[in-house]
Amino acid sequence: MSVEQAILDVVRELPFEGQQEILSHAVRLKDGLRLPTPFQSIKGLWADSGLFFSAEEIDAVQREMWKGFPREDI
Repeated sequence: MSVEQAILDVVRELPFEGQQEILSHAVRLKDGLRLPTPFQSIKGLWADSGLFFSAEEIDAVQREMWKGFPREDI
């Protein structure tokens, strides 16, 4: 008996929910075997979010983050 036939025999004995779970797992396995997609730029990652930060806001946040660096107690 081939592996394929053994899998089919087991799947046929499962209830519908079990068959659905096997199907979703098989799809995940198949998708995992695809070649990785090439790196895509993150430019525009938040373009559709409706968020916009001005250069001044970014500068203010950076100043706040770095105001205690370097610390004297280290």
